[in-house]
Amino acid sequence: MASVLSVNVGRAQPTEHSHVRVTGIDKRPVPHAVDVRAPGAKRDGLGSGLVGDAICDRRYHGGDDQAVYAYAREDLDVWAAALGRPLGNGGFGENLTTAQLDVSGALIGERWRIGDALVLEVTSPRIPCRTFAGWLGEHGWIRSFTLAARPGAYLRVIEPGPVQHGDAITIVRRPEHGVTIGVVFRALTREPLLLERVLAAGALPDADRPIAQRRLAQAQQAAAQPRRRAASR
Repeated sequence: MASVLSVNVGRAQPTEHSHVRVTGIDKRPVPHAVDVRAPGAKRDGLGSGLVGDAICDRRYHGGDDQAVYAYAREDLDVWAAALGRPLGNGGFGENLTTAQLDVSGALIGERWRIGDALVLEVTSPRIPCRTFAGWLGEHGWIRSFTLAARPGAYLRVIEPGPVQHGDAITIVRRPEHGVTIGVVFRALTREPLLLERVLAAGALPDADRPIAQRRLAQAQQAAAQPRRRAASR
């Protein structure tokens, strides 16, 4: 059965890898239940959905659509083997380290009931940033993470409640569009033509749609240029 292997929270710590000079990416497992609620707007809300968890760069992180970040223990194990180093729970800055759940294969809009009360909805993939790369300290990390396309998932809070180690995760709703976290990640990084499928499914948060539409238009224009040149010969 899918479950929460650990609940991880972080505090603000100095870093040279962020323009705000502090980061909450160093998340550590806690032995007690943590309350989860909708944090509000990204820039002027509470930041993280987990009470007591620090979100420092509000331009790109936190807010309702990124209230919780989940990553699969199985994927952490793959990375640990590839990097030749241990990766503890919370090692990627995730709030929830899960077991027996294909997080990157989750559908956008899929809902998870965790424990008795908490309900979360899958919203978008994590896009690797400079702070993440600096935290891992691996050369070429952004490229490696992007090529692997195992990004983990951000989730919004549908019904607030506590979460703790050992809570069961039950999928209570799965949309029919078939657009997974992995597909959206590929669309937003290396395969922008996939954005047509993503947008058609309505599988992006409202705030992300204008950027996705522009990227798709640019990708379609670039793809059409070789065809135009070939037709003119």
